[in-house]
Amino acid sequence: MSRLSDVEHADIRAARAMAPARESVPVKLLGWLSELADQPQLISICAATTVFGLVSRDRRLARTGARMLAAELLATKLKSVVKHRVDRTRPRVPEDGGAYRMEAGDDRDSAMNSFPSGHTAGAVAVARALVRDYSGQRWPAYSAAAAVAAIQVPRCQHYPSDLAAGAALGLAAEGLVHAVEVAASRIAGAADGRSTFRTSPADAVRLPQSSGPISRRYAASGMP
Repeated sequence: MSRLSDVEHADIRAARAMAPARESVPVKLLGWLSELADQPQLISICAATTVFGLVSRDRRLARTGARMLAAELLATKLKSVVKHRVDRTRPRVPEDGGAYRMEAGDDRDSAMNSFPSGHTAGAVAVARALVRDYSGQRWPAYSAAAAVAAIQVPRCQHYPSDLAAGAALGLAAEGLVHAVEVAASRIAGAADGRSTFRTSPADAVRLPQSSGPISRRYAASGMP
């Protein structure tokens, strides 16, 4: 392992230290729950949130669900771009007697797709998107995302640096989605503002109603 980086050495030590717990009931249970953050399940949750918001006419919930869905889809795309350029064995491979590798490549075998953590990317992106509109849910949302990430190491699915990279991608994805949302809102607001000032010639000057001859004379002459 002389050619491994310091980060890789630290990753391998952490994975080896936690590997004995992977067969324990708590790790298996938490690992099973963490699968809610896998792509199909998380997309379904986000889509269901959006639909429920629309059906219940809760604009804030519908907007949040749409943001969550967009952030998850973008995080998944970014994660896939990196995974298809970096081959890294999952911790379970060396624990089961295989060789550790990390190198440039496009191996589609799941055992070689450790970097980065897609579960972490999705969980972080969705949590941040949720908190934009529901700040009171900050701690539950971020705690759930952190738990999803943390359990991947004792499960022997990811190394700590995989989690860090996944979290960074998730934050970047949600940040980009939010920036687009803000820009679109400003454009729509500017358009609404312009339409407010569009008045017809007939509305431009409205003369006061008058009943007397003097008032009618003033109105006809245009004098104030």
